[in-house]
Amino acid sequence: MTAGAPLRRRAALATLGSALLTVSGGPLAQPDDGFEFVALGDMPYGPDAIAGPPYRHLIALVNQLAPPFTVHVGDFKDGTADCGDAEVQRQWQHFQRFEQALVYTPGDNDWLDCQRRGDDPLERLQALRERFFAQPQSLGRRPMPVERQSDGMPAFARYRENQRWGHRGVVFATFHTVGPDNGLEADAVAVRDEAREREAANAAWIREAFALARARAAPALVLVTQAESLHYPDPEQPRRGAVKDAFAASIRDTLLPLAAAAPFPVLLVHGDLHRFVTDRPFRDAQGRPILNLWRLQVFGEPRVHAVRVRVQPQRRGEPPFVFTPVFNPMSRDPRVQPMTGL
Repeated sequence: MTAGAPLRRRAALATLGSALLTVSGGPLAQPDDGFEFVALGDMPYGPDAIAGPPYRHLIALVNQLAPPFTVHVGDFKDGTADCGDAEVQRQWQHFQRFEQALVYTPGDNDWLDCQRRGDDPLERLQALRERFFAQPQSLGRRPMPVERQSDGMPAFARYRENQRWGHRGVVFATFHTVGPDNGLEADAVAVRDEAREREAANAAWIREAFALARARAAPALVLVTQAESLHYPDPEQPRRGAVKDAFAASIRDTLLPLAAAAPFPVLLVHGDLHRFVTDRPFRDAQGRPILNLWRLQVFGEPRVHAVRVRVQPQRRGEPPFVFTPVFNPMSRDPRVQPMTGL
């Protein structure tokens, strides 16, 4: 690192911090009583005649809540469904039904699993980038500006899908992991190489998110991805998970130590297993719980529900994140079995 590198890094963070001032329509404010956003994912699955009506009804419910933005954690179709441009366009149209901003991060069903149908997953990933991440802004009818990793980090110029924005002082960022093993289990060498390169980009983007949150004295940091990164090797300790090797670079070696040292609460939002979970399952390298790192796993098909997330890091004596299901009466399986461990 050259002598001028730290100064350039601070200048870059200051520039990005200034850009975040305008994302939410005004100066960064310290949230006192908090604010809410909505999270969902792993839907819709199946032909539009079956899956479309309940999903569109859920979108209408979210629109009634009028959150400043919603995040979709990927898998916008099932893993054996058509991967062509017409399906990509159909899902883009679904995202445009959201009245407010919609931020999306890809799942394995959206591109990696296209190899099941004989399609080239890397070509399909590029198609997603061109359709959903062409501009430095979110989706939805009222898009908000975002910063893409491709804009600010030339070494990772292809990673348009890794995005970052701010709301009332809180820093938000997406990073691109996919279940079940992040592409590292693929037969094709090119796909495995892509997974390793993507993990390097993810790790760099997560480091920048923490650095920005520290530089801005953010009251909280929220990270959004698709994959469930944990497995549970000890049946006697069902809540004590270990990070899979496929997510070592982004989660185990980057996110966990940074969260453990952070002066602010951190929330990781993800999908993949189609089960509503809120807990604090992560541990540091010595096996100690990381108590300021929360986790939300969203609903997924057949439970076509969403989650309201209240961010309230400055309410003393209360948790910094509160999770409330948005139940959809048109869900094909309205039953829900939440697993909580806060």
